[in-house]
Amino acid sequence: MSATFSAGQEEQPGRIMSGEMAEQPGVLRRILDRGAPLIRAVATEIAAKKPRFVLLTARGTSDNAALYAKYLLEIRLGLPCGLASMSTTTAYGAKPDLRDVLVITVSQSGGSPDLVASTGAAREAGALTLAVTNNPDSPLAAVSEYHIDILAGPEKALPATKTYTASLLSLYLFVESLRGGDGGAAAILPELAEAILARKDEVKALAARYRFAERMVITSRGYGYPTAKEAALKLMETSYIPALPYSGADLLHGPLAMVDNISPVIAVVTDGRGGEALQPVLDRLRGRGADLFVVGPKAQVEAASAGFVLPTAGVAEEVQPILEILPLQMLAYEVTIARGQDPDAPRALAKVTETR
Repeated sequence: MSATFSAGQEEQPGRIMSGEMAEQPGVLRRILDRGAPLIRAVATEIAAKKPRFVLLTARGTSDNAALYAKYLLEIRLGLPCGLASMSTTTAYGAKPDLRDVLVITVSQSGGSPDLVASTGAAREAGALTLAVTNNPDSPLAAVSEYHIDILAGPEKALPATKTYTASLLSLYLFVESLRGGDGGAAAILPELAEAILARKDEVKALAARYRFAERMVITSRGYGYPTAKEAALKLMETSYIPALPYSGADLLHGPLAMVDNISPVIAVVTDGRGGEALQPVLDRLRGRGADLFVVGPKAQVEAASAGFVLPTAGVAEEVQPILEILPLQMLAYEVTIARGQDPDAPRALAKVTETR
């Protein structure tokens, strides 16, 4: 699916982000049809080398995709993982022993100098290095031993949308291939994504409710936690609303005190063990009279102040994040438009962030 615009709409605020969000079902299909065999081939080679540990390296939206991969690798494979602190090598010159360690670097552009430098340093330290990017000709792909192309196509809007869901699906297929699976649970995702993205009017009505919010709290557990972090990032970079993401467990350890009946709380309730683990948090939030917005199963939405029902029946918990983020991308877009801002071009941001 792609967006088309008539003459005179070229300057419409948010036109590019809207069009790229609409491309996501097609991107998911392309990965399943064309990308999956290539991903499987990479995974087969890496599995043969039997890495004992995984380090994930990323920034921004890609960091949230990497966190999703951490859950997959630890839950589906029992393989211990860590999120790398790049400054230990790029700023402090540390030289860790990375023999038998798989370093996965996730980057949309593959062009950030610190990602390239830290991946190069990891390879010199003996690591297996895998780049997951939207640019096979990038410096990151060149410095890495292996590469996975997420096949999202050019992304021009500053807020990443289709590259995020493409990264999630590519990482899911990679992990499933490592464990000898076929990734069949993902086959239904393009169809469901299309149905979710068609519910624009529903999200627009919700956006009117939160147009004047001065702060938001976003929470989840398990596979949904990366979704909470990515939703917060989307809201902050497009609408400039301070959005604070917390694991439900962390929310109870202090930040719950700031929750009131004014600032909205968005809960991402994965249909599965993550949602079950979040239930005590939802009970506490309702007890405090929170303005609770739920993205998740129908029963959870009906028990909240507002929400968006996800079609999760029969969908494996580990792939639900690829659907969960879609209404939250749309919410960030619609809130930004309602506030009179342009989500295509957030202030002070560049598409490639050259951190060092």
